[in-house]
Amino acid sequence: MNKEKFILAFDQGTTSSRAIIFNKKGEQVSVAQKEFKQIYPKSGWVEHDAREIWSSQVSVAAEVILKANLHAADIAAIGITNQRETTIVWDRETGEPLHNAIVWQDRRTAEYCDSLKERGLDKMIKEKTGLVIDAYFSATKIRWILENTPGAKEKAAAGKLAFGTVDSWLIWNLTGGKAHVTDVSNASRTLLYNINTLSWDRELLELFEIPSSMLPEVRSSSEVFGETSSNLFAVKIPISGVAGDQQAALFGQLCTQPGMVKNTYGTGCFMLMNIGEKPILSKNNLVTTIAWKIGETTQYALEGSIFIAGAVVQWLRDELKIITSSSDIEGLAGKVESSEGVYLVPAFAGLGAPHWNQYARGTIFGITRGTNDSHIARAALESIAFQTMEVLKAMEADSGITIQELRVDGGATANNLLMQFQANILNARVVRPKMVEVTAIGAAYLAGLGIGYWKSVEDIQQQWEIDSTFEPEVQFSAGELINGWHKAVKGVKAWTES
Repeated sequence: MNKEKFILAFDQGTTSSRAIIFNKKGEQVSVAQKEFKQIYPKSGWVEHDAREIWSSQVSVAAEVILKANLHAADIAAIGITNQRETTIVWDRETGEPLHNAIVWQDRRTAEYCDSLKERGLDKMIKEKTGLVIDAYFSATKIRWILENTPGAKEKAAAGKLAFGTVDSWLIWNLTGGKAHVTDVSNASRTLLYNINTLSWDRELLELFEIPSSMLPEVRSSSEVFGETSSNLFAVKIPISGVAGDQQAALFGQLCTQPGMVKNTYGTGCFMLMNIGEKPILSKNNLVTTIAWKIGETTQYALEGSIFIAGAVVQWLRDELKIITSSSDIEGLAGKVESSEGVYLVPAFAGLGAPHWNQYARGTIFGITRGTNDSHIARAALESIAFQTMEVLKAMEADSGITIQELRVDGGATANNLLMQFQANILNARVVRPKMVEVTAIGAAYLAGLGIGYWKSVEDIQQQWEIDSTFEPEVQFSAGELINGWHKAVKGVKAWTES
C-alpha cells in the first residue's frame, strides 16, 4: 500500500513566515510560524531583511515536518503564497540582496508616482496593467533601489542583477539559484506586466528604466517551477503551486466562479471578486489583477486593497496600550452599545481603494468628554467594516452584480462582533469557513493540482465547509452610520490639502 503523501504550504507574510502541512482531505496536519523584524528607516518607509525572510521560512518548513512526525520524503509538493509587491533585488552570482526588501506598505516613491500622474500616464498604465500608479506596487521600488544603491545601474545593465517578489526570492533559494521564476498573479502586481498580452511590457520597462534581464520568467500558478536543492532536504521536492497571498485566498475560498467574492482581514484588508476570463477595467478606483492561471485558462479579479485593518488593532495594543493582546479588543468594544459618534479613519499609510490618497493620515473624529477606550476600540473595529463596505460598493458598480454573500478569512474574522457589524453595514450575508488558513490552502491546492495530487478543481470543491454565517439584522439602521463614515473620510482628505 502506498504511504500517504502531504502538501507543504509556505505562507510568507508581512510580519511572519509560516509553514502548514495539509493532507488529501484538505485538513491541516501541523503548522509552524516565526515572526521577523520590521525595519522602519524613516517615516513611511518599511523594509525587511530578505535573508531573514528566507531563513525564517526555511526554518519553519523544517519545524513543521518535524512537528507532524514526517520526513521530507512524505511531502508530495510545495506550494508558495507570499506578501505581494514587496521588492527584492539580488546579485545573480553571489545570491546576496543589494538592499533590504522594500515592503508593499512603503511610501518612499510617492512623489515619483505623483510625477508620473502629472505626465498623464495613468490611463496607459491602467490599460496595460490593470493597476493604478501608486508607491504600493513593485516597479517604483525596483527603480529606487537601482537609483540609490552604488553600482546597481551598471550591474543591472550588465545582466548581473535579479529582481523578484518574495515568491521568486524563495524559489531562487530553494532551487539553489537554478530557477528565477514567478507566476502570473505575482507578476500582475509589479506595474511591469501586461495583463492582456500576458508578458512583461517593453514600454513600461523603458519608462521605469528597468533592464528586462532582471526579470523572472513568468509561469502559470499551478505547474512545476523547480525542485528543492539536495542540500536543503534529504529528497528533491517539486515546487508546483505559486500565487500572491490574496489570489491564493480567493482560490482557497474556492471562489472559482465569476461574481464570487472574498475578503481577507489581515494586516490590511483585501477584497477580490472573480470576474472570469476577461479583464474588466475598473471605473471606481479598484485594480484589475490576474487571479491565477491553471493550464491554459487565465482568470481575472477585481481587487480593493485597504492598507490598515488588523494593524489598527495592533496599534491600539502596541502604541496606545489600551489592550494587552489583539483578542482583547472584542471584549473592550463590546462594553458599549455603539461608538457614540466616534469614527476612527486608520489612514496610517494613506488611503487605499477606492480613494488612493497616499498623503492621508489617521484621524479620530467625534470625540467628546465622555469618550473612553471602549468607544475608540469599537470605532477601530467598525473602521475595518466601513472600509470593506466602500470597496464592496465599488465592486458592485464595476461588475453590475449585487453581492449577496461575502466569504471571509484572516485573523480578525474570529471577532464575532466585527463580523456581525460587517453583515449589518453591507446588508449581505457574511460567511466564515471552517478552514481559516485559506491563503495557505489556496497555495496547497494549486501545488497539488500542479502534480495531479488532486485531479481537478471539482475534486477539491466539496472540501469547503461553513463554520458560521452572519445574516444582517433586520432592525439595524446603517444609513446614518455610513453617512458619518463618509464625512470622516472627507475630513481626512481635507486635512491633506495645503
